[in-house]
Amino acid sequence: MNKAIVGILSRIFPTWMTKMAYRQLTSPQVRKLRERELTVLGEAQQETLIFKDYRIKTYRWGDGPRRLLLIHGWEGQAGNFSDLVRQLPLEDFSVYAFDGPSHGFSSKGETSLFEFAELVGVLIRHWEVDQLVSHSFGGVATTYALYANLDLQIDRYALLTSPDRFTDRIDDVARQVGISEVVKARLVQQLEAEIQMDISTLNVSDFVGKIQVAKALLIHDKADRVIPIQYSRNIHQQWPQCEMIEVEGTGHFRILRSEDVLQKVVQFLHPKHPLPTPGKQAASGGRAPSI
Repeated sequence: MNKAIVGILSRIFPTWMTKMAYRQLTSPQVRKLRERELTVLGEAQQETLIFKDYRIKTYRWGDGPRRLLLIHGWEGQAGNFSDLVRQLPLEDFSVYAFDGPSHGFSSKGETSLFEFAELVGVLIRHWEVDQLVSHSFGGVATTYALYANLDLQIDRYALLTSPDRFTDRIDDVARQVGISEVVKARLVQQLEAEIQMDISTLNVSDFVGKIQVAKALLIHDKADRVIPIQYSRNIHQQWPQCEMIEVEGTGHFRILRSEDVLQKVVQFLHPKHPLPTPGKQAASGGRAPSI
């Protein structure tokens, strides 16, 4: 729908437009995976877990002692980490991933970042992981999950870009749909009534000072057009345990496929692992049987 028309409808029918914006916020689009991403998923041990009313698709590569969970972003899926899985020495790692509620190959329905975050906390416990890698809004869900479960102890956590405020997601939807400030305010009121929280307090930069993470790495492209780098800089300033690396030429999504970035992540997670020869990928560890 044309944004100019949406603006007019927002003034005439604010209640109806609030419902439309709410559907946009809670109904993630599923994007098609590349062939190589599907190939890597096919090499994983796959399992379906029941979480609330959802059938959650999960994946596992390797059987090593280092237990790592990959958390994709909003409207992302586990396959987005295929290049990282290829880089990891799977003889040393057990790598877990999942498709969030209404994401990827999991079952569909209205969902929210809070449901996503709750699932992250459940899976950290279920698989007893102590290392994490997140992308984009997966960082909001993960830091909130750790904030809500302060007994969870994480050794190393790498964030590939991260928003700071939960309200950034609402601002994104407002821009995409073209709703007015009045409708956006109504949307915020509806969300706060549902979760019984002031969403202006849901900021990653506030969470990171309290969560139990021994060491963190934050990597963000200076020219990221989806999430401004200032958001990560805000987080870094409030997180003594975090190192930040600013990169160029990867954007928001290609950062997941940048060999240089992925090697930095592998070295952070496994400092003793030797870097692969430039231009060559690390061994994938072989094909794991399907479940």
